[in-house]
Amino acid sequence: MLTSVQKEILQSLINLYRKSKCTSVKCESIADLMGRNSGTIRNQMQSLRSLGLVQGVPGPRGGYKPTLEAYHTLNIENDPCEIHVPIHVNNKLVSDISVNKIEFTNILRPGACEATITVLGDIKQLDLDNQIKIGPTPVNNLTVIGTIIGRDDVDNALLIKTDGILSIPNVPIKELSTPIDCSVDYDVPLIEVCKIMTENNIKGIPVIIDNEVKGIVKYSDVIKMISQNNLDAKVKDFMDENVAIAKETNTLIHSMNTLYQKDVSMLILLNDNNELSGMVTFTDVLRSLVSFTN
Repeated sequence: MLTSVQKEILQSLINLYRKSKCTSVKCESIADLMGRNSGTIRNQMQSLRSLGLVQGVPGPRGGYKPTLEAYHTLNIENDPCEIHVPIHVNNKLVSDISVNKIEFTNILRPGACEATITVLGDIKQLDLDNQIKIGPTPVNNLTVIGTIIGRDDVDNALLIKTDGILSIPNVPIKELSTPIDCSVDYDVPLIEVCKIMTENNIKGIPVIIDNEVKGIVKYSDVIKMISQNNLDAKVKDFMDENVAIAKETNTLIHSMNTLYQKDVSMLILLNDNNELSGMVTFTDVLRSLVSFTN
C-alpha cells in the first residue's frame, strides 16, 4: 500500500513523463511540480524503485520512468503516450492533460448526475467552477460537458457536475446509406434527371465524368430549375460542384465531420475499389441519432 506522498509522487512522475513525450524525468522536476524538496523526492524514488514502480535511467539526461506496474497501481489502463482524450476548459483546449477514466455517479437523480474524471497531467492548473468539456473518447465517441466542483490532487481526479453527456454510435456510415448505381453526365436533360430520381426514389444523383465524381444534382436544384421554367436545362447548368465524398467504411462521426467541413447535406460513398456505393443525407444522420437515443 502506497502512502499518499508516494502516490502523489508517482502520479506526478507519470504526468511529467507524458508531458515530456515519454522521456525520463528528473527528481528536481517532480519536486518543482509538487512544491517539495528534491532530496525528499529522491529518497521516495528509491522506495518506489524497490517496489518495481519506477525505473532509473542513468546518464546526464537520465532520471526516472514509470513502469507498467505503476500504471496498474494507479488504475491507469492505457499507456498515456499512445492515447489522448482532449479536455477543453472555458472553451480552450488544455493540450498537456488527457483523460484516463470516466465514472458516473448519482445517475438516478435528475439534475444531479456527477462524473469522476481521472486525469493524466497536472490538474492543479484547473480551478473549481471552470467549465469543462471532455472528449470525444476513442471507440465510443463519448463527450461530457459540465462544471468542475471538486479536485483531488492525490488521485489526480476531478469531480464534474454534468450538464450534458453525448455519444455518437460507432457504426460504419454504409449502414445508414441508400444504395445507388445510377449517375449522370454534364449533358443529361432536366427531364431525364427527374425520371431517374423518380424511378430510383432518390433525392440526389452523382455527376460522374471519366469515372470521377465531378459534382451532384440535388432534388432542390431540380425544383429550382422547374420553378424558373428552365425546362431545357442540362445537368451542367444546375449541378453543384461542392460535393463531399467518403469511403463507405468511414465511421458515422467521421462522416458527420465531413458534412460539416464541406457544408453540404449529402455525402457520396465509394467502396474499396473507388466505385459508387451509396449516398447519405443529413436527414439520414439525424434519423440514426434519434433512433439510437430511443
